[in-house]
Amino acid sequence: MQIGIDSFVINTPDAITGQVISTAERIRNVLEEIECADRAGLDVFGIGEHHRADFADSAPAIILAAAAARTNRIRLTSAVTVLSADDPVRVFQDFATLDLISGGRAEIVAGRGSFADAYPLFGYSLEDYDSLFTEKLDLLLRIRDNTEVRWSGKHRAPLTGQGVYPRPVQASLPIWLGVGGTPASFIRAGTLGLPLMVAIIGGEPARFRPLIDLYREAGRKAGHPPEQLIVGIHAIGYVAGTMQQAVEDLAPGYMHTFNEVGKERGWPPTTMAHFKAGVSPQGALLVGDPEHVARKIASYDEKLGGISRITFQMSAASLPHERLLESIQLIGTKVVPVFK
Repeated sequence: MQIGIDSFVINTPDAITGQVISTAERIRNVLEEIECADRAGLDVFGIGEHHRADFADSAPAIILAAAAARTNRIRLTSAVTVLSADDPVRVFQDFATLDLISGGRAEIVAGRGSFADAYPLFGYSLEDYDSLFTEKLDLLLRIRDNTEVRWSGKHRAPLTGQGVYPRPVQASLPIWLGVGGTPASFIRAGTLGLPLMVAIIGGEPARFRPLIDLYREAGRKAGHPPEQLIVGIHAIGYVAGTMQQAVEDLAPGYMHTFNEVGKERGWPPTTMAHFKAGVSPQGALLVGDPEHVARKIASYDEKLGGISRITFQMSAASLPHERLLESIQLIGTKVVPVFK
């Protein structure tokens, strides 16, 4: 199993002190966090995509390209690329260039995003939510597999044999499908034979097993070999030296973030009881001391029928940069050895 980190480069005030840093400093910090993950032996680092004042990740490929020049082995991916609101030609060019800079370490996780901000920003209607993604994913896969592309659709001008350059180092640039909890998305990934990245941000992980089984069955029916149908998990996580320290560090910012988002989406208040349920052995949060978190990763693997990658989403709260570096180091030097 590959183990890594995802960051949304969140830059909200500290939930306890109210302190906030500049966007420039936050960007510098995330580059140092990627370097730290590379040195700690982690397998992958992902940067999300949001178009909001409280996130600094609207251009993930640029952040990842800067990180590529400062790292040696860690794979670099989006988490996720909001493909519905982007041009697949530019997405491919950006990540092919990242692949060239990094020496073949680039990946894409394509999705529709958990916020709707990108759609009006780039002139798209939410009424076309599904057709935009379906069409643009088809074009992105076509570009990946063909240098010269012939294609037509509803939401973009046709391609009539133009070449799409540059081409990546990797013979086939890895493209994962990022999903939430919609059964049709799991079926789509299986039918296309794409690796699946499941975002699990709450509840009990076991509830996703029927959806993952749906993905594997759809892939089997489409004729894809089982080894091609790999599953990754993106989960909120944070590791400290002790369980108490991990809870004290993460809980205030976690509850603040979820309550702020909840105001927009009509969620009930997130409480300490909700947080502790997520930290419990049955919950989804990868939060605690190294041994507890290693057991949680093993339980994910068992409950979901085998997973190939798990990434810690470490920006659910604006934690101090030094704490994030310490957590990344603990994941690489303590969690991974205990798990393996």
